[in-house]
Amino acid sequence: MKKHENSIAGRTYDSSDYKGNDQISSGLAETHEQVSDAYMEGEIGGKIEHPDGTNEDLPR
Repeated sequence: MKKHENSIAGRTYDSSDYKGNDQISSGLAETHEQVSDAYMEGEIGGKIEHPDGTNEDLPR
């Protein structure tokens, strides 16, 4: 493995990270998904809104 491929400094998420086979790509893709989910769901006391219009409390 080349040294520059193993460096995380300065690297940001790219949609191609979902298809990457290295640890950094998979880590960035997973972190991006977690942040995206948290952002879309809103605050900690929020509710999960289902497409059928029902709401579900977020488990604590």
